Amino acid sequence: MNVESEISLDLNRRQRTGLDEAVYCAGKSVDHILEILRQVDEQGARILLTRLERAQFDELPEPYRQRLDYDPLSATAFFPDRHPELWLDRVTVVAAGTSDAAVAREASRTLEYSGETPLHITDVGVAGLWRLMDRLEEIRRARVVIAVAGMDGALPTVLAGLIDAPIIAVPTSVGYGAAEGGQTALKAMLASCASGLTVTNIDNGYGGACAALRILGAIAPEAKST
Repeated sequence: MNVESEISLDLNRRQRTGLDEAVYCAGKSVDHILEILRQVDEQGARILLTRLERAQFDELPEPYRQRLDYDPLSATAFFPDRHPELWLDRVTVVAAGTSDAAVAREASRTLEYSGETPLHITDVGVAGLWRLMDRLEEIRRARVVIAVAGMDGALPTVLAGLIDAPIIAVPTSVGYGAAEGGQTALKAMLASCASGLTVTNIDNGYGGACAALRILGAIAPEAKST
């Protein structure tokens, strides 16, 4: 089958939902990714690529690699660029530890692609609660907070008892055996006694950012007009 016939892009998604289409690259061949970029380029559009591994990026032709804003930590890329920078620090991304950095960075990059410049705070897990308390006033200024944590997944619950902004909890697959690849963090967040906590799937920084963007679109309707 022709690769071109297997791809049907949704480049009008922003008009319907306020969110651009993103391409999840895990499991896609380099030929599929290349055809997606070709179609986006042909239509003068933009697109966000997620889970684009370094090996996939390295196999793309040089002209496309040069035009991609690629971040290997988060495995994300902007093509050909992001939306103009419009808002500063409306969202804060808080990561419990540096082991959660890749997922937190995926959230931040998704926000950046959409015109947000988030505040990014790392290594404030509850095992050293003073670290979180030292940054609490900064976190309180955000309209939406994305809290990223693995292991026992306690960070979002603690934050939800300290601030009044909507909190989106993103469990990560970080942790030893009983962490069960993020299942323990996920269930802890879902079972949280903190009211109103929103929880995404394991390692889904992209989904956490999209939830934040939807909330911002509801509480700040001017964002929808861009």
